[in-house]
Amino acid sequence: MKPGYKQTEVGLIPVDWSVRSLDQIADPKRPICYGIVQVGHFSNNGIPVLAIKNLNGDYVTDVHRCSTKIEKAYARSRVRPGDVLMSVKGTVGRIGLVPPNFSGNISRDLARIALSDSDIPAFWYQLLQSDMAQRLLEATKVGTTRMELSIGPLKQVKMPRPPKEEQGTIATILSDVDELLGKLEQLIAKKRDLKQAAMQQLLVGQTRLPGYEKAKVYKQTEVGVIPQDWDLCCIESFARIATGTKNTQDRETDGQYPFFVRSQTVERISSYSFDGEAVLTAGDGVGTGKVFHYINGKFDVHQRVYCIHDFAEHVNGYFFFLCFSSRFYNRIMQMTAKSSVDSVRREMIANMLIPLPPTKDEQTAIAAVLTDMDAELAALERRLAKTHDLKKAMMQELLTGKNRPVSKGASLA
Repeated sequence: MKPGYKQTEVGLIPVDWSVRSLDQIADPKRPICYGIVQVGHFSNNGIPVLAIKNLNGDYVTDVHRCSTKIEKAYARSRVRPGDVLMSVKGTVGRIGLVPPNFSGNISRDLARIALSDSDIPAFWYQLLQSDMAQRLLEATKVGTTRMELSIGPLKQVKMPRPPKEEQGTIATILSDVDELLGKLEQLIAKKRDLKQAAMQQLLVGQTRLPGYEKAKVYKQTEVGVIPQDWDLCCIESFARIATGTKNTQDRETDGQYPFFVRSQTVERISSYSFDGEAVLTAGDGVGTGKVFHYINGKFDVHQRVYCIHDFAEHVNGYFFFLCFSSRFYNRIMQMTAKSSVDSVRREMIANMLIPLPPTKDEQTAIAAVLTDMDAELAALERRLAKTHDLKKAMMQELLTGKNRPVSKGASLA
C-alpha cells in the first residue's frame, strides 16, 4: 500500500479523503431529483427551462420557457446558481453547472444535484465529467433504444471526496485549463472565419495580392463578378476527368499508396493507377459534394470516385482544388430538385465553370496564402487536442488523489 493512501470501493485514495454517494453530498433540503417540465409545456415566455443542449455552457440563448402558472407545480426541481446538472435521458452523463444569476427550472431529461455547504460545485462539475465518474455512472444506465440514468441507483453512486479546501484548489487548476481550452476554441473559430472570408475574396479576384493588382475593372459572368483579366473556363477544357477501377474491399492496412474511397478517410493499397497532381471527390454516397482530396504523387481510386487530373500547364492544381471544393456542393444542389444528391454525373464536373487568374503565378500565390492559413489552423487544432489530452491526464491524477496540489493557490502555469 502506498504510504498515505487507503484502498476503497472506488480505488486507492488519500487517507484524508472519504467516499460518499451522490445522495450524501446533496443538500438534504434539496435532494437529487429529475426535472419534470415536459416539452409540451414550453411557451415563448415565462420561467427559463434548461435542457440537455444548454449543458455546453449556453445558458442564455435558445433556452425554453414555461408559464409561471405551470412552473409553480414544479417547484421542487427549481435550480439555483452552483447546482450541478446531469443529463439522464438520451445522451446520458453530460454535466453542467448552473451559472450565476440564473433562476429557472430543468427539463425532464436532466437531474439536479444541489450540493451542501461542505462541497465545492466547480469540483463536482469536474469530477463528474471524468472517465472514472462516467464509468461509475455507466452502471446505473437502463433501457435499450433510449438510455436513461435511474434516479435510485444514481443517488447511490459513490465518488472519492477530498476535503473542501482541496476541492477548491483542484477546481481552480482544472478551470484554468478549461479557460485555456475556451480561448483556443475561440481563436480557431476566428481563424476559420478569416480563412473563409479570404477565400471568398481571393478566389474570385475581389482582392488581388501585391504584385498582381490591376485596374479595378470587373465583368459579370455566370459565376458572378470577376476581374476583367480573369478567364472563365469549364473544367474539361483544362483537365481530364476519370473514375477509378477499385472497390472498397481492395484496401490494405499496410498498403504503400493512398487509396481514395467515398469518404474523407484515406485508405491504403499496394497498387497505383495514377501518378501526379489530382483532385478527387466522391461520386455517390453520404459524401456526395462534401468529400474532396488533393494529392500529388502515386495513388489509386475507388470506382465511384471522380479523379480530376492532368491539368493544363497554365493551371495550378491546388488553386483549382480550393475553388472546386468551395463551389461544387452548391452547384450540384442547384442541378437537382431534391434536398440531397444521390450521385454525381460526369457532366456536373466537366461543364462546371471555374474563374482563373490570368497567370499560373497568381494562382500559385493565392494558393500559398490559403495554404499558410490552413497550416496555422492545423497547428492550433493540434495544440487544442494536446491541451484536451493534458486536461484528461490532470483529471486522472488530481481527481483520484494520485497527484495532490501543493497549496490552495496552486494553478496552471
